[in-house]
Amino acid sequence: MRAHRVFELILQRSQPGVSLTQDGPSLRSSTGQHYFAKLGSPADADQFVGEAESLKAIVQAAPGLAPKVLECGIIDSDTKERDGDIGRPYFLSEYKDIGPLTSSAAVVLGKRLATELHAFKSPDGFGFHVPTYCGQTRQDNGWYETWPECFDALIGGLVDKLHAQRGYESLCKQAAEVRRRVIPALLGPLVIQPVLLHGDLWSGNTGIDRSTGAPVIFDPSSYYGHNEADLAIGRMFGGIPESFYTTYHEHLPKSEPQEQYSLRQELYQLYHYLNHTVLFGGAYAGSARQKIERLLREVPLQ
Repeated sequence: MRAHRVFELILQRSQPGVSLTQDGPSLRSSTGQHYFAKLGSPADADQFVGEAESLKAIVQAAPGLAPKVLECGIIDSDTKERDGDIGRPYFLSEYKDIGPLTSSAAVVLGKRLATELHAFKSPDGFGFHVPTYCGQTRQDNGWYETWPECFDALIGGLVDKLHAQRGYESLCKQAAEVRRRVIPALLGPLVIQPVLLHGDLWSGNTGIDRSTGAPVIFDPSSYYGHNEADLAIGRMFGGIPESFYTTYHEHLPKSEPQEQYSLRQELYQLYHYLNHTVLFGGAYAGSARQKIERLLREVPLQ
């Protein structure tokens, strides 16, 4: 099957006369190179941009750790195949044949995350310059002077979505207490810099490049925040070898106060449990309540 002409036009700027055909999950050029490409509906435009900007930032911080974006944009009258294409977003990147993350690659990933990605600081504060999507959930982002403000806005965005779905009134009330009491108590004392996060670093978004054995991360929902927030969802669902966490903290120690590390992880996991409640409902609401109840027990009233 022939690829959409927008992708051929992009590649023909540097490779005149090149053509593209579908080859399994990738596009294969007439020169033998492989690419990853996708088209969306007009409603997907912000999601495509969020993913592209996240990947660009990750590649800038840690070259080769994520697929390199070649172009992301909107089909117009010059790149359409038919009138119905106009307004559709497109995305083109290098293609990586990705396999499961191995224990040895997890060690490399832990070091690269600690010494490269989480050493890449923002000059603009905490947040991100475009909306990003954690799964299908939009994070509006923007910029914040402090980490407690930024994380409170992330939690608040999820609470607003749960309010809109109805049926989660008690959970939203509990989350409001976390915002009032727990976020200032646990995040206020931190002395940290805003560093680049993947944002959705569970095992399903990690792997190896089968051609090199090197670790790869993908499907990001990036923003600049506290580095420890990037470690939370991986522990929720498992699948990332423990060697990753051990190596990571060998290169980047836990933030002070270290005795609150596990509680901070509970708080950062709460974000993902609330997000999964937004996306899937069901048992995730119960898991979110358990996290909230523990946090409220452990953080006393002032």
